[in-house]
Amino acid sequence: MPIRQQLSLLKDPRIIVALMITLFLLTGYSIAYTYITPFLLTITGMSEQEVGIGLLAFGIASLLGSKFGGYSSDKWGVYPTLFGGMLLQAIALVLIFITGQSPVFMLPLLVLWSFSAWISGPTQQFNLVQQAPEAAGVMLSLNSSVLQLAMAAGAGIGGVVVEHVSLTSITWIGAIGVTVAAATATVSLRLSRSKARHKVERDVVYTRT
Repeated sequence: MPIRQQLSLLKDPRIIVALMITLFLLTGYSIAYTYITPFLLTITGMSEQEVGIGLLAFGIASLLGSKFGGYSSDKWGVYPTLFGGMLLQAIALVLIFITGQSPVFMLPLLVLWSFSAWISGPTQQFNLVQQAPEAAGVMLSLNSSVLQLAMAAGAGIGGVVVEHVSLTSITWIGAIGVTVAAATATVSLRLSRSKARHKVERDVVYTRT
């Protein structure tokens, strides 16, 4: 696909809004994830060995979450899966903030956070491909670019939070980013439904004529 045609995709509000889901979602995730090791060491009081075990469990949960996200998208649909994953992620981040000083609660909450966060990975990719099926490769490339931007932005915002607010604040501020992503997904759903409705109306008119 020529570069001009690729850039023309960005004129579609549905695609812009869908990419913003990735931006806000991964920014919120990165704010907390980038500084989770010092959080566990300093706030939770875990040893380095316990942190290693926690991060191992985090990685395994991310794999399971990604697999479940693909399964759930096929079975229940993209948007129910997106909303469910983002809701669980926001809840997990808030609970980590509330119970951050308790190692007993931290491991299961890390697993819940990772599992719910990675539910959205394949689901969001599927969502973007649905917006422009004829340019699936381009959409996934754009999503990857936005993802990298969001991770960098989240790390930067997290650094500012740690320096000027507190290390404990990274989780609830990350939850805000995830909540904004959920609100953006609501707008994306409405735009997609409106597009589908207009297409049906045009098809009916064309058939009648």
